[in-house]
Amino acid sequence: MKVSTRGDYACRALLSLTLHPEEAPTSVRDIAERTGLPQPYLEQILLALKGAGLVRSKRGVGGGYVLAREPAEITLAQIVSAVDGPIVVGDFGEPHQNGACDHEGQCVLLAVWADAGRQMRTLLEARTLADIAAITAGNAPWPEPAT
Repeated sequence: MKVSTRGDYACRALLSLTLHPEEAPTSVRDIAERTGLPQPYLEQILLALKGAGLVRSKRGVGGGYVLAREPAEITLAQIVSAVDGPIVVGDFGEPHQNGACDHEGQCVLLAVWADAGRQMRTLLEARTLADIAAITAGNAPWPEPAT
């Protein structure tokens, strides 16, 4: 599984809201300018994030978006799942548990793919917007590469 462009853009947009916690909602145009993301695509992404309860919106003059919860309560896994769906390596099914595998090695590989998806979910669940904002501001160390 890879995080799609949509998932990356969603994380970047919410990080922008985290780094600029104004009292008033932030317009899509302002988020697009700060992040370098294309505004029409960003509008679609923010609607999906709103549907997932991660942002709230206000219409009209002075309208825009705000986080629906505190940054420490929003994980990267929640953001990615909101726009990309479940975090899995693939939709291959579950391995047989009794050794009755239909094809040579299939069940072993299914178990490996399932484990890879779980590990990625665990990694993204462990990082919140507050964590990423602290790293961005230089107040926390950069993530160590997985070994």
